[in-house]
Amino acid sequence: MAAAGRAGFVARGVVYLLVGVLALRIAVGDSGRQADRGGAVKELARQPFGGFLVWALGIGLACMALWRLSEAVFGAAGPGGRDASTRLASLARFGFYAFVAASVIALAAGRKDGAGGSGGSEEGASDKQSKGATAEALDLPAGRWLVAAAGLVVVVAGVWIAVRALLRKYRDHLQLGRMSARTERVVDTLGVAGGVSRGAVFTAAGVFVLVAAAKYDPDKAKGLDDTLRTFADTPAGPPLLGVIAVGLMLFGAFSFAMARWRKV
Repeated sequence: MAAAGRAGFVARGVVYLLVGVLALRIAVGDSGRQADRGGAVKELARQPFGGFLVWALGIGLACMALWRLSEAVFGAAGPGGRDASTRLASLARFGFYAFVAASVIALAAGRKDGAGGSGGSEEGASDKQSKGATAEALDLPAGRWLVAAAGLVVVVAGVWIAVRALLRKYRDHLQLGRMSARTERVVDTLGVAGGVSRGAVFTAAGVFVLVAAAKYDPDKAKGLDDTLRTFADTPAGPPLLGVIAVGLMLFGAFSFAMARWRKV
């Protein structure tokens, strides 16, 4: 399972790196590309041997899902790896990565309802999925409260991601003895800056879900692409989106470092 985990971190790094690049393009005025998972997959597909690369990405994400499942069943490496809370977190991550892997593999197989959608829509696939899921949830009994609870969970997750990055909790999972002092400094820069940016995006997305619940309006929910574009609509403008975009690219690079030095 160690090889699967490392392959998964590489795949995760590719996704975040590409999303960061696409978000940076939006920040500098190129609004034609979708800065979400679907946009990242499409960008990868445009490269030489694009079909092979998309398949490789999907398989890598599937490896990440399997590795997370093994952590849930057998326990994770590092302090507290066999605690019930750690196992539950790994199980939740398994579900997330299984969904992402399935959607990417669906696109690689030629289905139009995979991660990238049909490709010609003005709205990103993640935005459609977010609004659609919110609309369905709002129609359920006590739907507003269910959506609000989901939004709160995402907000808490975003803050948790950012705080753990600032506290450098990821160091508990690194093979520090195999890293030089210079490498440690570089990885710390990537981990803190990347983790805070990732946490900010999660937090903002969760806030939009809470607004959708409060106003009983699924259109207020936003996927990754719309969430990122919202940063450019703040008083700080496109420069803020540029900072977030660079942060996501750094998180992608941090994922590559985790593939190399994480205890798996």
